[in-house]
Amino acid sequence: MYPLYQLLFTDHGLSASEVSTLFIIWSTTSFVLEVPSGAWADTFSRRRLLVFGSLVGGLGYASWILVPSYAGFALGFVLWGASSALISGTFEALVYDELAARGSTSKYAGLIGRAKAAALVLNLAATAVAAPLYQSGGYVLVGVVSVLSCLAQAVVALSLPEASRVATADETLEVESDTGRGPLGRYALMLRSGLTEAVTSRTVRKAVALVALLGGFLVFDEYFPLLARETGASNTLVPLLIAGTVAAQAIGGALAGPAYKLRASILAVGLALTAGLLAWGALSGTALGFVPIAVGYGVMQLVIIVAEARLQDSITGPARATVTSVSGFFSDVFAVVVYANFALGLVWFTLPVLIAALTVPVLLTALITPVALPPPSATDELETKEVT
Repeated sequence: MYPLYQLLFTDHGLSASEVSTLFIIWSTTSFVLEVPSGAWADTFSRRRLLVFGSLVGGLGYASWILVPSYAGFALGFVLWGASSALISGTFEALVYDELAARGSTSKYAGLIGRAKAAALVLNLAATAVAAPLYQSGGYVLVGVVSVLSCLAQAVVALSLPEASRVATADETLEVESDTGRGPLGRYALMLRSGLTEAVTSRTVRKAVALVALLGGFLVFDEYFPLLARETGASNTLVPLLIAGTVAAQAIGGALAGPAYKLRASILAVGLALTAGLLAWGALSGTALGFVPIAVGYGVMQLVIIVAEARLQDSITGPARATVTSVSGFFSDVFAVVVYANFALGLVWFTLPVLIAALTVPVLLTALITPVALPPPSATDELETKEVT
């Protein structure tokens, strides 16, 4: 559904501004639930939350097909936002603690990069399949297959291992002393611990801010199908153009492991290059403009994964999912700001001009990257000694 759902909305009478309001509903739901769900993931089973989040996402797609109206689309985005909040932070924390239990956290960037690259490859396959599915059964068939993919996601999530949480001895004693208050007491402790670390630790605070900004920039791709349509692309060609951006992201994710130890200044240059490529592609006015857009998105995906990995390395407290969710929260806040700018800006400017103008924050973020990005983690050898 991903490369077609914006077209689903407009084909049912929604304007570009109305589509932007749906995006605002989506992000607002996600950021309202982001931090509370992170604390839940630090208190409850992360694996079960991943399963639950997958099922909620499937219900969101189903609502778009069953109730193809503004209300139905809004309900779908509420469910999708809830699903994103449940999964965001939860998955990263589960993977990091599983590696920590094996004394291999320095492998996190490579592993999470390959995992996200694999996800993008499947996204690419789904994008390529969208066109023939649409031709065979319209939006209904595309929606049904999307729901089935969420059910498959739930099955995979259920198969994941779940190691004990990582924490220092003092933090473990604090958590154990609070368990007498019941689940709500433990939840409150995790929420307080995660928020405290995100605010008081200078390294974590800067990393949270950087990851939040970078994640917010990914909202650009929500407008790529509409941008493709403005170049004259048909509904059949649009998924293929979007597939190029997804393929580039997959390549960028796969290279995140080797790029993990690059100097922050080099990553900053890559991010600045991304801003230029996105603006160039948006203003080109042709379908070929999606070539520089794809390259830029691939570079940005690499920088994002490296930044996320270094954020995980900088977290030392027991509320890992909560701290990660704080970053996700601010990323969603920033996304809402970007969506609002699109909704208002489209009244006066064309979509290509607006996309080009909104690459300026990407360039400004590149300037602060050398200061905000934490250094690489310690070696596996040191981590193994700490675990022992």
